[in-house]
Amino acid sequence: MAHDHNHTAPPNEIELRVKALESLLTEKGLIDPDAMNELIDTYEHRVGPRNGAKVVAKAWTDPAYKARLLADGTQAIAELGYSGVQGEDMVVVENTPDVHNVTVCTLCSCYPWPTLGLPPSWYKAAPYRSRVVIDPRGVLEEFGLTIAESKEIRVWDSSAELRYLVLPERPEGTDGWSEEQLVDLVTRDSMIGTGLPLQPTAK
Repeated sequence: MAHDHNHTAPPNEIELRVKALESLLTEKGLIDPDAMNELIDTYEHRVGPRNGAKVVAKAWTDPAYKARLLADGTQAIAELGYSGVQGEDMVVVENTPDVHNVTVCTLCSCYPWPTLGLPPSWYKAAPYRSRVVIDPRGVLEEFGLTIAESKEIRVWDSSAELRYLVLPERPEGTDGWSEEQLVDLVTRDSMIGTGLPLQPTAK
């Protein structure tokens, strides 16, 4: 699986129809492709993952909330107002010095929309869905993420009934940081398990 994120399988019928409709509306001057891309980017990278980032940042700063989150992810996430379709049943798995977690949906592309927004194209692609279960360490290497051989990698397979969210390890050097500051370090990929939080810079 190349990590250019453009290795997706041939588009299915719905995707082809969406593309055709988008082209037609663009030709008629009814939509601006740049505006459409900006909207998609907003939901894929900023609005959606920002919700999950707030969950993670609260868990990093509030031990009682973290305990509730790991015990009942659905309820604890709902406390912050994030629930609904595609996020009804959530399990949160914690990265530790000894364990790294990564999520996938091998059957289709089940994904926790309320906390992570739109799924990235590579998450839905057959190469990721099939290979990360067989060779998680190798796939993560392709994402630029090297996991020490001494650390166990656990792969969690989402389904229509259950979706997973990774609670990444809090970056070192963030003692005393507020939740608002920590939110900016949490990336979408760190909550899927294919990346890590950003490293802190001087505040």
